[in-house]
Amino acid sequence: MPKSKRDKKISLTKVEKKVGLETKQKLIDNVRNAVDTYSRIFVFKPENMRNNTLKEVREHWNHSKFFIGKNRVIAKALGSTEEEEYNENLHKVSILLRGQCGLLFTNEKTDDVVEFFENMSTPDYARTGGRCVESVVLPEGPLPHFSHAIEPQLRSLGLPTCLKKGVVTLVKEHTVCSEGDVLTSEQARILKLLGKQQAEFRLRILAVWSNDGQFKILADLPDQEDNMEDDLEAEADSEDE
Repeated sequence: MPKSKRDKKISLTKVEKKVGLETKQKLIDNVRNAVDTYSRIFVFKPENMRNNTLKEVREHWNHSKFFIGKNRVIAKALGSTEEEEYNENLHKVSILLRGQCGLLFTNEKTDDVVEFFENMSTPDYARTGGRCVESVVLPEGPLPHFSHAIEPQLRSLGLPTCLKKGVVTLVKEHTVCSEGDVLTSEQARILKLLGKQQAEFRLRILAVWSNDGQFKILADLPDQEDNMEDDLEAEADSEDE
C-alpha cells in the first residue's frame, strides 16, 4: 500500500526564530550606532505626511540619517529614563517620541538645519481628515473644465450638477468646504478634481540634542503635546534642585 502524503511526522521541538525581536534589536543597534556617529539629533513632526516627498528629503539629506516610526523601540534605544539613557539627556528626546514624529541624525549645524526645514514646504492635495485652509464656493453655471462623462461622479460626490447641451452645469451655488472644516472624503475628492491644493508637506523641527549632552526645545509644542512639555519642565526642575 503506497504511503499517504498526509502521513508526515512533525517535530514538536522545532522552534521558529523570533523575527520580531531580531528586527527590534537591529533597530536599537542602528539607533545607538547613529548616536555614536552623528553630533546632533533633531526631533521633528511631519505635517501632511507624504511618502514620496519624504523620500526626496531623505535623498537630499543622504549624508544624514532619518528614523520615523517605532517610537517605543527608538525610545528604548535612547533610554526612557535618566538611569536608562544611552547618553546624557537622551531620555529627554524619548519624551518627545509620541504620535507621528521622527529623528534626524546629522552633523549639520543647528541653524542650518532649522533654516532648511523652515523654508521647506511642498503643496499637495488635502486628504480625508485634513483641515480646509480656504473656503471654496462654486457659483451656479457651467463647469466646462469637466468632461460630460464625469458628471455622474460629481453628483455622487454631492455636487448639484446636470448636463445641459453636453456641458456639466451646476444648477445652484455650492459650498465645497469652509475654512476650518475637517474634510470628508467627498470634499477632499472634489478639491482634487478642481485642482485646489490645500495641504502642505512640512517637517517641523521640535528640539535638538547635541553629543555634549545639551538638549534644547526649538519650537512651541502643539496642544496635544502639553504633557510632554510638563515632563520636560519637571526634568529641568529636578536638575535645579
